[in-house]
Amino acid sequence: MEKELNLLIKILPKYLYTILSNHDNVQNLNEIVLDFGRPPEARFSDGSEIFNDYEISKEDLNYVQKGVGKFMPDNRAGIQRTLHRISAIRNRENEIIGLTLRVGRAIEGAIDIIRDIVQKGESVLILGPPGVGKTTMLREVAKFLADNMNKRVIIVDTSNEIAGDGDIPHPAIGNARRMQVNSPAMQHSVMIEAVENHMPEVIVIDEIGTNADAMAARTIAERGVQLIGTAHGNNLDNLILNPTLSDLIGGIDAVTLGDDEARRRKSQKTILERKAPPTFSSLVEIKGFNHVLIHEKLDLVVDRLLRGMPIKPDERKINNEGKLEVSENKKYNNSVRSNDYPSDVNKRKENISKNISIYPYGVNKGKLETASKEIGINVSIAQNLEDAEFIVTTKNFYKKRTKFLIEAHKSNIPLYVIRKNTLNQIVSLLSTLKKQSPQTLDLDDHPLKEAEGTALELSQSVNISQLELSPQSAYIRKIQHNIAEKYGLISASKDVGESRRVVYFKN
Repeated sequence: MEKELNLLIKILPKYLYTILSNHDNVQNLNEIVLDFGRPPEARFSDGSEIFNDYEISKEDLNYVQKGVGKFMPDNRAGIQRTLHRISAIRNRENEIIGLTLRVGRAIEGAIDIIRDIVQKGESVLILGPPGVGKTTMLREVAKFLADNMNKRVIIVDTSNEIAGDGDIPHPAIGNARRMQVNSPAMQHSVMIEAVENHMPEVIVIDEIGTNADAMAARTIAERGVQLIGTAHGNNLDNLILNPTLSDLIGGIDAVTLGDDEARRRKSQKTILERKAPPTFSSLVEIKGFNHVLIHEKLDLVVDRLLRGMPIKPDERKINNEGKLEVSENKKYNNSVRSNDYPSDVNKRKENISKNISIYPYGVNKGKLETASKEIGINVSIAQNLEDAEFIVTTKNFYKKRTKFLIEAHKSNIPLYVIRKNTLNQIVSLLSTLKKQSPQTLDLDDHPLKEAEGTALELSQSVNISQLELSPQSAYIRKIQHNIAEKYGLISASKDVGESRRVVYFKN
């Protein structure tokens, strides 16, 4: 980090470089402000310092510009292969008369406080005011999903702030790939392009800020891709009041009730209601680098908020000893933890027999969930093809023959095509799948018995670090992954098609 910090200071006029490179507090430097005709200012994490003995000239500003990359339409530039950001202020003749040099740092451990939320494979929105650490957390999430979870991750990097300036991304994003954007106005287009051209399992996007961005985010989430994004705002209330971004949480509509209905609800005649399922399943409010509030099951949370009912998110802090402290509110939070695994065999049989894993492509996830409740079947939304028993798409999407559908055909996973993305069509499809799904699944059957035995052997062995299971369908593999979690093991799938199988690793 010291080397990267020096690369930023080095582009300053020599007198200012000499001062800051020898400054006692340089490691806590956050920003450098250079305004024409004013003394330079250095902003540290614990205060700021103005160097009144100097006054910034246009020659000073020109000198700094020579050391950075090209300024894009959003008036931002960077230094190649670093995370530093240089932002410009221009006069009416488009000349640069001010610069803000912001120090970019790759801080390890930013993901620790939300690791379990990200691991679930659901879409997560990170909310917070500028400068609170959203991008830092986003960068760590991208690296974790790419390197530790072996996901195909693509970062849509509008201002090169996540992966740094230049064509080669910063090592802080790990194995994640990065797509750059010509201008902020094109961000939504690149988001869709990333999904259609590169088959990601995860899209990471910083600063969702326009209607087009919000619509693109919804499209991505409905195609079954995990979306990790950020937006400006202090809390959930800000999104509800923001007409541009409220679509991220389902959109808000004013509905006029009849007299009888208003009396029954004991409410005013005009109320606010959620129009659609939220794009994101969970929302994280960043209150500080080591302090977040987490709203899971965002649809239920928004509904309670609109009805004037109390909500209280889980609060998480990392204390001075580096340990995570979690304060869960069980009264208002009905979320199920990922490590919940029924100990009773009969309960496991019941859970397994009623679950169907579907990968929706162009099909509304909210309608899928509504339809599943209507006919009494438990549908889980698969986050990638490997975990899906079935793929469901619409006739319109099927005609396009996208790269995704071509690859899906190769996977040998059954593909169902419905005429339109309507609730009736989805109910009809799920009724068919319900008849096809096994009514019971004996845990003593060979694939599961093999998984239980292998997991037990590996967990008790001293010399063995990994063991492979025999090839199975996506449905069986998903249960085998659950068994690995029960024994405290790590599991992953390998190979493709009929050879695809689960491998257990020691944690």
